[in-house]
Amino acid sequence: MAFPVDLRHCQALGLAGTGFLALGGETAGALPVRELWAPASVHAAVGLVGVYVGIVLLTAAWLLLGRLVRGPRPPTPRALLLVLALWAAPLLLAPPLFSRDVYSYLAQGAMADAHMDVYAHGPDRLGGPLADEVAPVWRHTAAPYGPAFLAVAAALSGLTHGEIPVGLLGMRLVALAGVALMAAALPRLARHSGADPAAALWLGALNPLVLLHLVAGAHNDALMLGLLGLGLVAAHRPRPAAGAAGAVLVTLAALVKVPAALGLPVVVALRIRSGDRPLPALLTTVAASAATTVAATAVAGTGYGWIGALGTPVSPHNWAPTGLLGRATGALLGRLGSGLAPLAVPAWQLLGLAAAAVVVLLAGRRLRARPVYALGLSLLAVAVLGPALRPWYVLWGLFLVAAAAPAAPVRHRSAALAGVLALAVLPSGGPAEPGQLVLAVAGGALGVAVLWQALLAARAPVPGRPA
Repeated sequence: MAFPVDLRHCQALGLAGTGFLALGGETAGALPVRELWAPASVHAAVGLVGVYVGIVLLTAAWLLLGRLVRGPRPPTPRALLLVLALWAAPLLLAPPLFSRDVYSYLAQGAMADAHMDVYAHGPDRLGGPLADEVAPVWRHTAAPYGPAFLAVAAALSGLTHGEIPVGLLGMRLVALAGVALMAAALPRLARHSGADPAAALWLGALNPLVLLHLVAGAHNDALMLGLLGLGLVAAHRPRPAAGAAGAVLVTLAALVKVPAALGLPVVVALRIRSGDRPLPALLTTVAASAATTVAATAVAGTGYGWIGALGTPVSPHNWAPTGLLGRATGALLGRLGSGLAPLAVPAWQLLGLAAAAVVVLLAGRRLRARPVYALGLSLLAVAVLGPALRPWYVLWGLFLVAAAAPAAPVRHRSAALAGVLALAVLPSGGPAEPGQLVLAVAGGALGVAVLWQALLAARAPVPGRPA
């Protein structure tokens, strides 16, 4: 059965989806401790069902929008940017969803603002209401983020005086600024890479993972990716200072989260493609990156403890493939009575990092003519094979794959991955209980039913209009 699809229907369906997400999050989201509902309460159950109705409607709207993008009369990039703004609007004032990380950001910002060593102590040292909001597993963990992000978080803490509601809004505005930079960079990167700008925006900025985790979750990955994308755009420009500008922006991205540092060799490659000689391009990038690192660290006032913080331990229940394999191997060795059981997880993590390094090297070598695409695949490998994996980490690579993928099948597989991962985390950000999983499935099924009725209504003939 064929259903008519137009931009207006996609806008309305996606808006309904994010509206359900915002409303459901009021009782099922990652709320402040004093506002949390018991998972078994009626309010939390209704909210959880509503969130999954919203996820289904949003994902369906995105997939239908993809049909339009691939059609004979695709929407313009400007029209897609308006769709993104419309879909994101209900989430602006919604509570945090799918993660409590934003509370960690606020606590670490307050610590930096109070001149406490965030790389030596966890939020428990701060104490007070903000520390109480941090997930227990992270309360005693030092900050794993770079000085550029902590400078932003500290400035926000100073402006909001530690008030949680206005702090949450401020951190979401920071994330929205990052998403806006991503959306601005994608069409430009696509044109430089010979890809379709509209398709790049659809996959890289409008996909559900961006809205669910970068906007609703307010993750600092948005700022990292926005700065990274802007730096790569700058590096493409045929101007003498373009290499330095690109290196500065990419370094700032890496000083939010370190994986963006893989973009620095790409800046060099892009400058060489633009006509710069290899040695000057390399030296300019290194000098600009070093100067930016020193300046950002001085402004943040955190010192260079962030280098040691790169080894911050991951959650023991993290669901990265290497962690899953390590725990399974450790359990097996433990049953066999082997003393090697405690080494299983570190061994698998080292193997994963080695495999990621091989992928990075192979991608850089075999895709020299497509450095942005090679970077996207490299970041995807780092996310999947690294010691920690969360659904939004996939966006590190997906963002650049969207901008530079050479063929439609790559985009289709990436879209399928994004659609599946959109369902992977509960809105509270906590571990799933059996009853919550049942409610999530019920919400998804209800969302499918609502979607079917909406499509039937769109297909029904309007009186007075030819069928």
